[in-house]
Amino acid sequence: MPNPKNVLGTDLTTCSTSPMTGFYRDGCCRTGREDLGLHTVCIQATAEFLEFSRSVGNDLSTPIPMYDFPGVQPGDRWCLCAERWKQALEAGEAPPVVLEATHMSTIEFVDLEDLQAHAIEVQS
Repeated sequence: MPNPKNVLGTDLTTCSTSPMTGFYRDGCCRTGREDLGLHTVCIQATAEFLEFSRSVGNDLSTPIPMYDFPGVQPGDRWCLCAERWKQALEAGEAPPVVLEATHMSTIEFVDLEDLQAHAIEVQS
């Protein structure tokens, strides 16, 4: 099976392993048939975005120990649903994006130019 590609056309890189993210909880924003939410956008959470997300019914910052979910904090990277990122963009609350770790299927729902306008540099 070939390596998944990112929105830049290169191999998809890891988004985060602390906290562990991704639909498959492998650190990558990979997707597949089971991923109905399309968790493909690697974001770097901001306090403003987390508050926005909570206000629209998606509380990412509250820990849920039962699911071994520590909660997303400002500065954490997280695989976000493409439609949620688009919703945040339209509301003026889009969080920064790591293009190298954002799955190529994202551009079926979000313009690459919008992702690029919110891109952050990857620290080596």
